[in-house]
Amino acid sequence: MARIPTATLLALVALVLFLVLPVVTASWVAADFGIYFAYAVFAVSLGFLWGHAGMLSFGHAVYFGIGAYAMSVVTLGMVPGLPDLKSTWIGLVAAVIIPGLVAAVLGWFLFASRALRGAFLGIVTLALSVLAERLAINADWLGGMNGLMSVPPINLGLNGEGADLYDTIPVYYVMLAVLAVVVAGMTWIQHRPFGLALAAVRENELRAATLGHNVARLKIGALAVAGALAGLSGALFVVQFGFASPSLIGFALSADVLIWVALGGRDFLVAAALGAIVVRTLESRLSNALGATWPLAIGAL
Repeated sequence: MARIPTATLLALVALVLFLVLPVVTASWVAADFGIYFAYAVFAVSLGFLWGHAGMLSFGHAVYFGIGAYAMSVVTLGMVPGLPDLKSTWIGLVAAVIIPGLVAAVLGWFLFASRALRGAFLGIVTLALSVLAERLAINADWLGGMNGLMSVPPINLGLNGEGADLYDTIPVYYVMLAVLAVVVAGMTWIQHRPFGLALAAVRENELRAATLGHNVARLKIGALAVAGALAGLSGALFVVQFGFASPSLIGFALSADVLIWVALGGRDFLVAAALGAIVVRTLESRLSNALGATWPLAIGAL
């Protein structure tokens, strides 16, 4: 009898638990978990980049924030020259493509010539996250310090003219479905030639290059995929939270996702996703129970 891999078994158990969660808990808990699932997609993107590709980023929230702002700009009708464009679907496409392209361009500068790695890569990404947050704060078009408010929920129409998806339970299951598809899809990519080549680069970059792999192209591709996925998570977050602010693009959220992935485990994408859900749940519960001292408990973990 074939043995079920640990990661697969963990994913199936978690999926069953999340499927029944709204039945046994209050609706506000399901609403919180809908947002946690968006954070989990974000953690999967960093888990892929850090755990599978071996590239540690201290500025991963840049792509999350770009996705959140892209969705907000489209659905609020703020696209220059297209005030009638308010499609959730186009917003989702923009939230995936724009951060993916930004990540690819950034990857070209980082890896095309003398590739940065290790602490040097971390320092550059940290500086970029601080710079991106300052740019967002000073961008009047994006609301500046106040951000963009009243971002509409998911609209099922082609251009914002259909039914809004704002009921807690449907939104919960939509977010859970997206998370499940993302984890399954990214796990599949890990076992494809592209993913296996990335693992080879992670283990020994020089050996991978000697065997004929284009290391720079692989790293740029990994960063683009992770950036696009982070942008998707930002879009999923903002349609539930209804508010895009510069904090979504800065270092604080980048540090948070590092903690989620490190605590959950970067070796398995499902573990990274569960790390985000568990830590966000603990933060919510501990902040109520411990008040201002709750970060000490999280730090102890």
